[in-house]
Amino acid sequence: MPDVGAVVSNVSDTAGSFFSRIGDFVLATNLPDQVKDVDFVGLFTNPWFMIPFVAWVIYLVYKQAFRDLIIIGIVIAVWWVSGTEYMQTLVVGDELQINKILPVLFGGAAVLGFIIYMFFGRS
Repeated sequence: MPDVGAVVSNVSDTAGSFFSRIGDFVLATNLPDQVKDVDFVGLFTNPWFMIPFVAWVIYLVYKQAFRDLIIIGIVIAVWWVSGTEYMQTLVVGDELQINKILPVLFGGAAVLGFIIYMFFGRS
């Protein structure tokens, strides 16, 4: 009979090395800094972005893919909220502000519940 502990340890080491390589790649490309430094006003006034984006939204309306449109709206809203002053003050020094993080957690849970309802609740 195979040793279950050895198998679990081997799988854990393999998964850990896989995810650490992905994390190293993300840090090497400076992706978090690039996302943080996005100019929202410049992005949504740039015709090279807006023309394909508006065409894509019109196509989704034409195909009546309202679920996808709502999810796109949620992603854009979360992206916008993550850059607000409130989100910047969640961590002061090295301490997480519990009285500020709880509304974010409950809001995230509500959004996640709504997305799960949209995918699985409505048949």
